[in-house]
Amino acid sequence: MPTASDLTCISPSLFLWQAYDPAVKADLFSTALVTVNGLYLIDPIPLDRDPLNELVHLGPIRGIIVTNANHWRAAPEFAAQFSVPVVAKTESLPANDGVVFHRIGDGTKIDEQITAITIDGAAPGEIALFWAPAGGTLIVGDALINFEPLGFALLPAKYCTNRCAMRRSLRKLLDCPAERILFGHGPPVTTRSGERLRQLLDADAD
Repeated sequence: MPTASDLTCISPSLFLWQAYDPAVKADLFSTALVTVNGLYLIDPIPLDRDPLNELVHLGPIRGIIVTNANHWRAAPEFAAQFSVPVVAKTESLPANDGVVFHRIGDGTKIDEQITAITIDGAAPGEIALFWAPAGGTLIVGDALINFEPLGFALLPAKYCTNRCAMRRSLRKLLDCPAERILFGHGPPVTTRSGERLRQLLDADAD
């Protein structure tokens, strides 16, 4: 798995790191979310020591969140290093992994400021995360992507377990007022994200 060398600050509470993975021919994006209680690392890939130290200095790491079964990535290593649980749907847990695992479902409050939203029909165990402060942020694993040549788009059907169910589930995100959307694959959408998501879902339904 590739190791990221840089940390990108989206806001004082949101950080990204990324690296290209030739195995999947795409950039892998990871997110750190800083809450009043500490940090949550979302779909983490390995990160060089200096930028990781930058994160650690922002507060205690409280947990590792995995958004689907394909995004296990470096979660076990981070969980062991910081002695924190992995938080995910049951379907995301590899067999016999041995990590401390907190199971979540639709509407679970991972932190008082972070809500899990189940997205059926995408990758197994798919969730989105909604963080309400600072205008609102959605973090999506695979159900939404943002990279060329597709741009901001729904996960292609060949990677879905049921694309129609995924599209219906994604409409739940329209109830979450969010200025920005972050992805497991691709750079964030930081303007008009709610409007663009509605347009995407409406267009795909035609």
